Amino acid sequence: MRRTTGIGTGLSALLLLGASVTAGSAPAAAAAPTPAPEPAASAGLLTAMQKDLGLTKSQVQARLTAEKTAAAVETNAQRAAGSSYGGSWFDVKSGKLTLAVTDGRKAGAIRATGAAVRLVTHSAQQLDAAKKKIDALDAPAGVSSWHVDPKANRVVVNVVASERGDNDVATFVARARQTGPVQIKETTEAPKTFAAGTVGGDPYYTGNVRCSIGFSVYGGFVTAGHCGRPGMGVRGWDGSYIGNFQGSSFPDNDYAWVNVGSGWWTVPVVLGWGTVSDQLVRGSREAPVGASICRSGSTTHWHCGNVLAKNETVNYSQGAVHQMTKTSVCAEPGDSGGSFISGDQAQGVTSGGWGNCSGGGETWYQPINEILGRYGLTLHTT
Repeated sequence: MRRTTGIGTGLSALLLLGASVTAGSAPAAAAAPTPAPEPAASAGLLTAMQKDLGLTKSQVQARLTAEKTAAAVETNAQRAAGSSYGGSWFDVKSGKLTLAVTDGRKAGAIRATGAAVRLVTHSAQQLDAAKKKIDALDAPAGVSSWHVDPKANRVVVNVVASERGDNDVATFVARARQTGPVQIKETTEAPKTFAAGTVGGDPYYTGNVRCSIGFSVYGGFVTAGHCGRPGMGVRGWDGSYIGNFQGSSFPDNDYAWVNVGSGWWTVPVVLGWGTVSDQLVRGSREAPVGASICRSGSTTHWHCGNVLAKNETVNYSQGAVHQMTKTSVCAEPGDSGGSFISGDQAQGVTSGGWGNCSGGGETWYQPINEILGRYGLTLHTT
């Protein structure tokens, strides 16, 4: 395929797969960026965050700096808490990481790491044990998802409001309550994956399904597992062959990776779609609950929001998917597999959700570090 030089707007969502651009247009630039100090977020990403989060430019910059500090503090703070650790989250008002702890005697050591402290009743280990028991239950369609909420110090079970009176839902809720501290919340819709039928000119196709590239890894790219099975061929924006699904898991997980060849190559970039500047990827440090996060996808392009929950089990019609992260970012069919990024740190690949980018909704992603570990892959970074 034809290559050009430079690395401006148009680089594909990391795979630079010729570039996720409109059919018939030239592929994006392939030259690797010259290593140099860069801000944590491009000017375009700052603009997108201002729009979707309702912040000023200075507020966005301050928040990104605070979130970066919180992510760095989290490991040491959790170590200081030991077995009394009850979870953690980024508090937007204070701009600090807050750590829940069951033993007040640990508070001083935790504060010394730079984190705030909240005393709670249940440890993360106890809450995780309760969630694991719920994972073993057979969830009906009216149960949307469930996760450990460190701020509530409960396992939150989300039920579709219109299905609250269903007998199977009521039975599931009753059994869930028996596992430990459980809180029931209502949600508007059931979750669904965001794959789409073939539409010309979008990132990649497998069979009659269109999905989005997640992140470049050495030798290929990662994406959502529901987009294809091992051995299935993948075509790019121009219809030419890219490679094949080398590994895929769905349900239970929702991740996959595709090898890259036949004139295609990888670049450590998230596509800005001409709406924002392309975003360089410099690592995969996990953002805490409460942190801001943005998503790039082939249907709705750039949107931003916040991390709402981690390690959530999502009950799709095809089966439950575990260890997902929930966000307030919207998405639509075709965005599946696309990249979630916080600042310059890769977070995960889009799985599914509910709602749309006109009326709002919620979206889940499969964390990137789990995918890299599962397949022994190395993230392509600058």
